[in-house]
Amino acid sequence: MSNELPNSTVPQPDADLPLVAAALQGDLSAFETLVVRHQKRMLNIALRIIGEYDDACEVTQDAFVSAHRNLGSFRQEAKFSTWLTSITVNLSRNRLKRLKLQRGRVPYSLDAPIRTGDGELLPDPPSKEPSVLDRMEKQDMKNKVRDCIHALEPEFREVIVLRDLQDMAYEEIGAALKLAAGTVKSRIFRAREAVKECLKKAMGNIL
Repeated sequence: MSNELPNSTVPQPDADLPLVAAALQGDLSAFETLVVRHQKRMLNIALRIIGEYDDACEVTQDAFVSAHRNLGSFRQEAKFSTWLTSITVNLSRNRLKRLKLQRGRVPYSLDAPIRTGDGELLPDPPSKEPSVLDRMEKQDMKNKVRDCIHALEPEFREVIVLRDLQDMAYEEIGAALKLAAGTVKSRIFRAREAVKECLKKAMGNIL
Protein backbone atom coordinates (compact mmCIF):
# COMPACT_ATOMS: atom_id res chain seq x y z
CA MET A 1 0.00 0.00 0.00
CA SER A 2 1.34 3.42 -0.89
CA ASN A 3 2.33 5.76 1.92
CA GLU A 4 1.94 8.86 -0.22
CA LEU A 5 -0.03 11.77 1.19
CA PRO A 6 -3.45 12.51 -0.31
CA ASN A 7 -3.32 14.68 -3.38
CA SER A 8 -5.14 17.49 -1.54
CA THR A 9 -2.07 17.98 0.69
CA VAL A 10 0.38 18.24 -2.20
CA PRO A 11 0.90 21.83 -3.38
CA GLN A 12 -0.36 22.25 -6.90
CA PRO A 13 1.46 24.47 -9.42
CA ASP A 14 -0.13 27.83 -10.11
CA ALA A 15 -1.52 27.60 -13.63
CA ASP A 16 -1.80 31.39 -13.74
CA LEU A 17 1.95 32.06 -13.51
CA PRO A 18 2.70 31.83 -17.27
CA LEU A 19 -0.07 34.36 -17.92
CA VAL A 20 1.20 36.59 -15.13
CA ALA A 21 4.71 36.47 -16.61
CA ALA A 22 3.38 37.34 -20.06
CA ALA A 23 1.28 40.19 -18.66
CA LEU A 24 4.34 41.59 -16.92
CA GLN A 25 6.01 41.69 -20.34
CA GLY A 26 3.17 43.83 -21.64
CA ASP A 27 0.94 41.12 -23.12
CA LEU A 28 -2.51 42.60 -22.55
CA SER A 29 -4.28 39.52 -23.91
CA ALA A 30 -2.62 37.42 -21.19
CA PHE A 31 -4.11 39.61 -18.48
CA GLU A 32 -7.46 39.57 -20.26
CA THR A 33 -7.32 35.78 -20.04
CA LEU A 34 -6.76 36.08 -16.28
CA VAL A 35 -9.78 38.36 -16.06
CA VAL A 36 -11.99 35.88 -17.91
CA ARG A 37 -10.66 33.05 -15.78
CA HIS A 38 -11.33 34.68 -12.41
CA GLN A 39 -13.96 37.38 -12.83
CA LYS A 40 -16.96 35.19 -12.02
CA ARG A 41 -15.43 33.97 -8.76
CA MET A 42 -14.30 37.46 -7.72
CA LEU A 43 -17.76 38.87 -8.48
CA ASN A 44 -19.34 36.13 -6.39
CA ILE A 45 -17.02 36.90 -3.46
CA ALA A 46 -17.70 40.63 -3.70
CA LEU A 47 -21.45 40.08 -3.98
CA ARG A 48 -21.53 37.79 -0.96
CA ILE A 49 -19.63 40.31 1.14
CA ILE A 50 -21.34 43.50 -0.04
CA GLY A 51 -24.83 42.23 -0.87
CA GLU A 52 -25.37 44.77 -3.67
CA TYR A 53 -24.90 43.63 -7.25
CA ASP A 54 -23.97 46.97 -8.82
CA ASP A 55 -21.42 47.71 -6.11
CA ALA A 56 -20.02 44.19 -6.39
CA CYS A 57 -19.54 44.68 -10.15
CA GLU A 58 -17.69 47.94 -9.57
CA VAL A 59 -15.51 46.39 -6.88
CA THR A 60 -14.67 43.45 -9.14
CA GLN A 61 -13.67 45.79 -11.94
CA ASP A 62 -11.60 47.88 -9.51
CA ALA A 63 -9.92 44.71 -8.22
CA PHE A 64 -8.69 43.76 -11.69
CA VAL A 65 -7.56 47.32 -12.40
CA SER A 66 -5.63 47.30 -9.12
CA ALA A 67 -4.18 43.86 -9.86
CA HIS A 68 -2.99 44.97 -13.29
CA ARG A 69 -1.51 48.17 -11.92
CA ASN A 70 0.30 46.36 -9.10
CA LEU A 71 1.17 43.14 -10.90
CA GLY A 72 4.86 43.81 -10.37
CA SER A 73 4.34 43.57 -6.60
CA PHE A 74 2.96 40.02 -6.86
CA ARG A 75 5.73 37.98 -5.20
CA GLN A 76 4.30 34.52 -5.89
CA GLU A 77 4.33 33.71 -2.17
CA ALA A 78 0.76 32.55 -2.73
CA LYS A 79 -1.23 31.72 -5.85
CA PHE A 80 -2.28 34.55 -8.13
CA SER A 81 -5.93 33.73 -7.36
CA THR A 82 -5.21 34.09 -3.63
CA TRP A 83 -3.52 37.45 -4.19
CA LEU A 84 -6.45 38.56 -6.35
CA THR A 85 -8.91 37.38 -3.69
CA SER A 86 -7.07 39.49 -1.12
CA ILE A 87 -7.49 42.58 -3.31
CA THR A 88 -11.17 41.82 -3.91
CA VAL A 89 -11.91 41.26 -0.23
CA ASN A 90 -10.12 44.47 0.80
CA LEU A 91 -12.01 46.53 -1.77
CA SER A 92 -15.29 44.85 -0.81
CA ARG A 93 -14.59 45.60 2.85
CA ASN A 94 -13.98 49.27 2.07
CA ARG A 95 -17.07 49.53 -0.12
CA LEU A 96 -19.21 47.92 2.60
CA LYS A 97 -17.98 50.44 5.17
CA ARG A 98 -18.84 53.28 2.81
CA LEU A 99 -22.32 51.88 2.14
CA LYS A 100 -23.00 51.54 5.87
CA LEU A 101 -22.03 55.17 6.41
CA GLN A 102 -24.30 56.25 3.55
CA ARG A 103 -27.21 54.25 4.93
CA GLY A 104 -26.73 55.57 8.44
CA ARG A 105 -26.61 52.07 9.83
CA VAL A 106 -30.04 51.06 8.55
CA PRO A 107 -30.70 47.48 9.82
CA TYR A 108 -30.47 44.82 7.15
CA SER A 109 -33.87 43.40 6.31
CA LEU A 110 -34.23 39.65 6.10
CA ASP A 111 -36.82 40.26 3.40
CA ALA A 112 -34.55 42.39 1.23
CA PRO A 113 -33.41 40.69 -2.00
CA ILE A 114 -29.97 41.11 -3.52
CA ARG A 115 -30.58 43.71 -6.24
CA THR A 116 -29.25 43.31 -9.75
CA GLY A 117 -29.50 45.35 -12.89
CA ASP A 118 -32.43 43.31 -14.18
CA GLY A 119 -34.07 42.00 -11.04
CA GLU A 120 -33.34 39.85 -8.03
CA LEU A 121 -30.32 37.56 -8.11
CA LEU A 122 -30.83 34.13 -6.58
CA PRO A 123 -27.33 32.65 -6.05
CA ASP A 124 -26.85 28.94 -6.50
CA PRO A 125 -30.39 28.10 -7.67
CA PRO A 126 -31.49 24.52 -7.07
CA SER A 127 -31.80 22.19 -10.01
CA LYS A 128 -33.70 19.00 -10.82
CA GLU A 129 -36.03 19.26 -7.83
CA PRO A 130 -38.96 16.83 -8.05
CA SER A 131 -41.65 19.44 -7.37
CA VAL A 132 -42.36 23.16 -7.30
CA LEU A 133 -43.07 23.00 -3.55
CA ASP A 134 -39.77 21.30 -2.85
CA ARG A 135 -37.97 23.87 -5.00
CA MET A 136 -39.63 26.72 -3.12
CA GLU A 137 -38.70 25.20 0.22
CA LYS A 138 -35.10 24.70 -0.83
CA GLN A 139 -34.87 28.23 -2.22
CA ASP A 140 -36.39 29.62 0.95
CA MET A 141 -33.66 27.90 2.96
CA LYS A 142 -30.98 29.24 0.61
CA ASN A 143 -32.35 32.75 1.01
CA LYS A 144 -32.38 32.46 4.79
CA VAL A 145 -28.81 31.17 4.82
CA ARG A 146 -27.78 34.02 2.53
CA ASP A 147 -29.48 36.57 4.77
CA CYS A 148 -27.91 35.12 7.90
CA ILE A 149 -24.47 35.25 6.32
CA HIS A 150 -25.05 38.84 5.26
CA ALA A 151 -26.02 39.73 8.85
CA LEU A 152 -22.59 38.67 10.13
CA GLU A 153 -19.91 41.21 10.98
CA PRO A 154 -17.59 41.64 7.96
CA GLU A 155 -14.61 39.74 9.44
CA PHE A 156 -16.80 36.68 10.03
CA ARG A 157 -18.70 37.03 6.76
CA GLU A 158 -15.43 37.08 4.80
CA VAL A 159 -14.09 33.81 6.18
CA ILE A 160 -17.34 31.88 5.85
CA VAL A 161 -17.78 33.13 2.27
CA LEU A 162 -14.28 32.03 1.33
CA ARG A 163 -14.44 28.69 3.15
CA ASP A 164 -18.01 27.45 2.81
CA LEU A 165 -19.09 29.17 -0.40
CA GLN A 166 -15.79 29.32 -2.31
CA ASP A 167 -14.26 26.14 -0.84
CA MET A 168 -10.89 27.74 -0.19
CA ALA A 169 -8.38 25.96 2.07
CA TYR A 170 -7.66 27.42 5.51
CA GLU A 171 -4.09 28.24 4.50
CA GLU A 172 -5.29 30.03 1.36
CA ILE A 173 -7.82 32.05 3.34
CA GLY A 174 -5.10 32.97 5.83
CA ALA A 175 -2.85 34.11 3.00
CA ALA A 176 -5.62 36.14 1.36
CA LEU A 177 -6.72 37.84 4.58
CA LYS A 178 -3.27 37.93 6.21
CA LEU A 179 -4.49 35.95 9.21
CA ALA A 180 -2.97 33.09 11.18
CA ALA A 181 -4.49 29.67 10.51
CA GLY A 182 -5.79 29.49 14.08
CA THR A 183 -7.56 32.82 13.68
CA VAL A 184 -9.15 31.67 10.44
CA LYS A 185 -10.46 28.47 12.03
CA SER A 186 -11.74 30.34 15.08
CA ARG A 187 -13.60 32.89 12.97
CA ILE A 188 -15.11 30.20 10.75
CA PHE A 189 -16.33 28.30 13.81
CA ARG A 190 -17.88 31.42 15.32
CA ALA A 191 -19.40 32.42 11.99
CA ARG A 192 -21.01 29.02 11.52
CA GLU A 193 -22.42 29.13 15.06
CA ALA A 194 -23.83 32.59 14.44
CA VAL A 195 -25.44 31.47 11.18
CA LYS A 196 -26.92 28.46 12.94
CA GLU A 197 -28.42 30.65 15.67
CA CYS A 198 -29.75 33.06 13.05
CA LEU A 199 -31.43 30.21 11.18
CA LYS A 200 -33.02 28.94 14.40
CA LYS A 201 -34.59 32.35 14.96
CA ALA A 202 -35.70 32.63 11.34
CA MET A 203 -37.14 29.12 11.02
CA GLY A 204 -37.98 28.12 14.54
CA ASN A 205 -35.98 25.83 16.78
CA ILE A 206 -35.98 22.88 14.36
CA LEU A 207 -32.26 22.67 13.55
